[in-house]
Amino acid sequence: MTHHEQCWLRLHLTPGLGRVGIFRLMQVFGSVQAILEASAEEWIARCRIRPSAARNLPSADCADFCQAARLLDDLRVRIVSFWDDDHYPALLRTIHDPPALLYVRGDFDGPEAFAIVGSRRATPAAQTFTEEIASALASHDIAIVSGLARGIDACAHRGALNAAGRTLAVLGCGIDRIYPPENARLFHAILERGAILSEYPPGTLPLAGHFPARNRIISGLAKGVLVVEATEGSGSLITVDFALQQGREVFAVPGPVYAATSTGTNALIKDGARVVTEAADILDVLWPQKPSRTVRYQQESLAATLDDQALRVYGSLAYEPLHIDELAQKSGLTPMEVSAILLHLELQGGVKQLPGMRYIRSGGP
Repeated sequence: MTHHEQCWLRLHLTPGLGRVGIFRLMQVFGSVQAILEASAEEWIARCRIRPSAARNLPSADCADFCQAARLLDDLRVRIVSFWDDDHYPALLRTIHDPPALLYVRGDFDGPEAFAIVGSRRATPAAQTFTEEIASALASHDIAIVSGLARGIDACAHRGALNAAGRTLAVLGCGIDRIYPPENARLFHAILERGAILSEYPPGTLPLAGHFPARNRIISGLAKGVLVVEATEGSGSLITVDFALQQGREVFAVPGPVYAATSTGTNALIKDGARVVTEAADILDVLWPQKPSRTVRYQQESLAATLDDQALRVYGSLAYEPLHIDELAQKSGLTPMEVSAILLHLELQGGVKQLPGMRYIRSGGP
């Protein structure tokens, strides 16, 4: 750990000092070093910190701090603060109650993300569907966010990994704990192709009250949230509430009207959530022009075989139809030259002709 991270850890291990208190301290003092150098009386008078917290800042050589620092070093955990412009997730920063600190294991930086949540007691059909849709989204280089819980969460992570994609797991306990313990193998697999995150200091137990707060981070990291199965009153619906507050798109998978596991999702659809029966239902809303990894590979392979003029035409194409005259203008070629190139590209499967002499690149999302 860097000295800067050690300073944050010391502050975070202060008994009774929560997220709101850390934000107050930073607003007044401006840096974690200045906070640690300030007196308890300054914390109390200037930041309205409770005396019981202000007078219990751990020293740099106390046993609890040293043990936690060694543990985080051994686990290769990074501490990312809200005030770290380079590494704190941009979307998460926009929510009204962002975490002051994130403990991170694995590769945190990466593509845009989408959250998938649902029942811990998911039906076999829902588990299969979750893995399939997570794989499809991951193949479009969309990171899958969930909470590492039993059922739908675990399937969402597994589906992303099956497609060699990235996935992020947000914990409701300390970063040093694996919960539930039966997901230990999945936990370590996620570290290979994504990251494990927590806003709780090391040693924090997976208490029930931590999980609703954890859910705001799941939705806060993502552009949208899909609920696969949920009963009425399910914890997944708490994630939806946060998503709506945060301005995220909400999606739900419909289910049998008499199934208890579908009551929550069907109610969401009645209230306006977008219906999902395939990955395209999500991609068309959030990433309408994002091709899959396979399509991108095919496009790159085709582009590698083209001469300069053909490459200019191919590069001018998009997933919105363009008239042949527009392509000629964009490529700097004559309509006759463009027409010959488009015929060649169409035969190679790289272009599709639409009515009205309009053309579109093949292999959409």
